[in-house]
Formats: sequence, C-alpha cells, structure tokens
Amino acid sequence: MPAPVLALQDVSKRFGPIEVLHGISLTLCSGEVHALIGENGAGKSTTMKILAGYQPASEGVILLDGKPVTFDSLRDGEEAGIVMIHQEFNLAEQLTVEQNIFLGRELKKGWLLDKSEMRRLTVSYLKRVECSVDPDALVSALSNSEKQMVEIAKALSRDARVLIMDEPTAVLTNRERKVLFEQVSALRATGTAILFTSHKLDEVAEVSDQVTVMRDGAVVYSGPSAEIDEDGMATTMVGRDVSDLYPPKPGVPSEAETVLSVKGLTVPGFAEGLSFDLKQGEILGIGGLIGAGRTEAMEGLCGLRAASVESVTLFGEPVQLKTPGDAQRRGLCYLTEDRKLRGLVLDWGMRENLTLQTLFKFGSFMIDTRAEDAALSHAITEFDIRAGSRSVRVGNLSGGNQQKLLLAKVMLSEPRILIVDEPTRGIDIGTKQQIYVFLRKLAAQGHAIIMITSEMPELIGLADRIMVMRLGQFAGSLVGPEISEDSIVRLSMGLEATSSNTAAVPPLAQDRFS
Repeated sequence: MPAPVLALQDVSKRFGPIEVLHGISLTLCSGEVHALIGENGAGKSTTMKILAGYQPASEGVILLDGKPVTFDSLRDGEEAGIVMIHQEFNLAEQLTVEQNIFLGRELKKGWLLDKSEMRRLTVSYLKRVECSVDPDALVSALSNSEKQMVEIAKALSRDARVLIMDEPTAVLTNRERKVLFEQVSALRATGTAILFTSHKLDEVAEVSDQVTVMRDGAVVYSGPSAEIDEDGMATTMVGRDVSDLYPPKPGVPSEAETVLSVKGLTVPGFAEGLSFDLKQGEILGIGGLIGAGRTEAMEGLCGLRAASVESVTLFGEPVQLKTPGDAQRRGLCYLTEDRKLRGLVLDWGMRENLTLQTLFKFGSFMIDTRAEDAALSHAITEFDIRAGSRSVRVGNLSGGNQQKLLLAKVMLSEPRILIVDEPTRGIDIGTKQQIYVFLRKLAAQGHAIIMITSEMPELIGLADRIMVMRLGQFAGSLVGPEISEDSIVRLSMGLEATSSNTAAVPPLAQDRFS
C-alpha cells in the first residue's frame, strides 16, 4: 500500500464572504499519479495552490507525512519538497533558460557563482526532457511548447517529493507529451507523489492511478482510475451527459454565397501563396502540425503581422486589410489563441475588457459606463460567464470563463466572418461543448467561421471543410466523407490523403496531432 505523503483534510477556502472550496479531502501517495479533474471554476487551481503553499486554507488541515503542517509561503512548500508546474508560465521572460532553472537557488563556488556546474546541470535537465533549446536563449524568444518544457526541466531539477502539474500538456506536441509521460513514469518509479490535472481525459486515463473529480468547489468522486472511464469522468465533472459533444453538421448549401476569397497570401517566413474561399454559414477548419504557419497566415490576413496578398474579396468587394481595424470595420474579426497575453488585460475587470475593442460604441469624449454595464450583463447571460462578482479581476477568472469573456468581446464587434484560433485550449469539456454549440449557432445564422485547432476530434467534429497546412502551404482540402483522421495526418506529413474512410469522432478524446 503506497504511503501517504501530502494530504488535505476537510479544507475550505474563502475569499471574503465567498467560499470557493467546501471541505476538500485529498491524499497524495508515494509512487502514485493522482489526477485532479473538473470544469474550469470547480476549484482545482485553488486546491493545488493550497497544497503547494501559494495560498493558506481558511479551514481544515494539511498533513505532511501524517503530521499537521502550515505553509506560510511558496518557499515553505518547496523546502518541504513540494514543487508545482504552472499552467501559466512561471518564468522570467528576460532571463536565459539557465538563469530561470536556477533562479533563487544559484550554485556557488566560494563567493562566486558556479557557472560551469549550473551549465552542466542545465544541459542535463534539458536533455532529460529532450528539449534542444540553447541554455543561453532568452525565455521571451521561446515558443509556448519550449517554455513548457523548460518549466518541466526546472521542476525536475528540484528533486521533488511531491510534484503538482497544472495542465502540463496544454501546449505540447504529441512527441513532447510522450517525453513528459516518460518522465512521469520515471518519477513514479522513484517514489515521487504526483498530482496531475488535465482537461484531456484520455491523458488522465493513460497516466493516473487515482482520480478525484471536483465540481462547484467540492469533491464529487474519488477512487481508482481503473474504476471510472472517460465518459464517466466527463459526466461526473459537468453533472450532465456530454456524449453528444459536437452539434450536428447540417452541411453548407452548394448555392451558398462566397463571402471571402483570398488569392496569393504570403507571410514572410511562415506562409507562401495561400489561396482559399469561404462560404456563408461554413465552418472551415485549418489543420496541420504546430509550426505549419496556420496562426501566422490568419494573423497576416487580418493585418496583425506583415503580409502581402494578390487579392482579398470580402462580400463581393475587393478590399485591402492593412490593419486589424481595417478587418474589423469590414466585418472580419480574429480571436487570438493566447487569451492571457494578447486577448485580455488580466489586471482589469470584466467590463473594461469586454468593451476595450469597441469603445467607440460607448461614447466619444466620455465613456457611457451604464451602456458598458448593460453590455456586460448581456455577455454574462449570453455566454454563461460565471464569476463571483461583476468587479472580479479577469486574471482571477477560470480559463473557461476567460475564454467566454474573450469570445463575448470579439462578438461585440458584430463580425460577419470570425477567425477563431485554438478556441478551446486549456478549458474543460463542459465549456468546450458550450463553445461548439455557439460556433455552430453562429454558422446557422449566416456567419462564416475559420477555425484553427490542434485538436483532431475538434477539427473532425466541427468543421464542414478542412484545409491542411504543411510547411507554410496548403497540402490539401477535405470535405464530407473525405474527412478522416488518417487523411488529415497524411496531408500534414506530405502524403496523399486516403480516398474513402470516414473516421468516427472519438467524443471525449483530446489528441493533438502535432
């Protein structure tokens, strides 16, 4: 029987008068992977922060090796051997990879820094996770997946007794995820207790020994992973059946109007000579490996980065889109893949974030705050944004509620064509279902949607037509019965698509095909 290392007993947490955790009990054992799952806002992040010493509990007991303990700070937790890998990168952007790995615990030789030993160890830790970044590279110059691998290498360097992993695979490719899981297995074998959170339920089933499900700040299930399947996890998380994750595809009529026509779109260094059409009421999926140029191409189209194009026709009229404002005025809006850095101002409230992109609607010299409040009330209802207070700082919202607020912000521009980039990254399955229904509803109302996604089931389950990018160019197009996982993967790898095999969409799988 594995020995308990770290546990919560009847822990509650209040922020002011609002109680967000209600009597949580959770035990992490040596040599076990314990998955903690639940919808955004269920209380997972707060639970993990209490375990790691980031936040104190309001009531209840934390046990370390069976003895009550109090962590007054993060440093107290780390000194007890508890290390947390954050979903939101906890790296100093303007320092190097090596400096980040040893930040706050630099090695010394006498009075001087032992730079040679820190370099040797940094190379060793990066090698363990098969990360080829230069130790001297600035973190700000790394991709999101490289930053995540540096976070993981940094955690491995601390020889943790307890490792808490908050959505560690959200931005990783399949290869990087495999490397991470190999490290998880190795740590489990050495007796490390691991708490693992993920919205990808196939990962939970694959890697965990125990699973605890939270809903509305309380534990609603805890037991061996072998005793609950992915469907059971999903239903327990959201309190309703989510087997019909994707809404039906009614199909795009052949006579539907072409609302966007792009010829010869080139984004230097990322995409070259892209041409495509988009029809009214269509959801066009853009697939391909990470690095294929999908995001950069659509940013170039919307004026978010330097690009050239032979022609762009919007609603039958030739246009030039030099800036995002040009695109927005023409009815074309882009929802960024990075809600925290590029989509929302985390230190601001919901109202200010919601109306920032469309302030011209709320006054010229003076902002009509009453109108802003009315718009926020509508957004909260329309997009089911859940917050304890209307004045909450957006950085304190769950990821799913941040994403719904970002979607509401973009829709306030009244776009006729919407480009959504990774619209469900890092959010729970219940919120994903809500976003899928909303996007399909938009298409039914006559909007046209371009969806960039790295989630294979999402691409297959939602898109009417799929264009696959490879090395900055379109490798092929799939529609109707041509759409299958095999065909998408083949095109992304530079092979011809198979001609006839319609793949059933795994309803709860969250595979990234990159």
